[in-house]
Amino acid sequence: MTVITSHKDLENLTLTFSADFPATAERVWQVWEDPRQLERWWGPPTWPATFVRHEFRPGGRSSYYMTGPDGDKAGGWWEIVDVDAPNTFSFDDGFADENGEPTGDIAPTRTVVTLSEADGVTRMTSVTQFISLEQLEQMVQMGMEEGLKLAMGQIDGLLAEDSRQKV
Repeated sequence: MTVITSHKDLENLTLTFSADFPATAERVWQVWEDPRQLERWWGPPTWPATFVRHEFRPGGRSSYYMTGPDGDKAGGWWEIVDVDAPNTFSFDDGFADENGEPTGDIAPTRTVVTLSEADGVTRMTSVTQFISLEQLEQMVQMGMEEGLKLAMGQIDGLLAEDSRQKV
């Protein structure tokens, strides 16, 4: 079972998530790299994501939207900053309009994802940096912390399909 922890560091303006997966770092990397796999877990279960663009390389852009239970859509974008497969990558993340363009309503955040493998288990750590305490509190109030816990909790099911397919 994935162990997901989250930690708000108000002094350093970060929100950190850690999760352990019974898979190689290369396999966990794929759930970020492949947009079809990413769609299966990015966003909480009641708000699944659809990636209309995903350029997983430095300088690449991604745009997506999440669809709520009532059909409401919330758009987002990423700009990939760094990629060192299968160890770490970073991206800027923000809100997007219906055309996938940044809204500018809330400043983007920077997230650094690190994968480290030991004894067949990969620890995925995601650290999101905010520009102010107000932004961190606003995003948590909007459901970011709980939403990411629920989203990351879906990765186990995706990885479990690998072992079922080998049987």
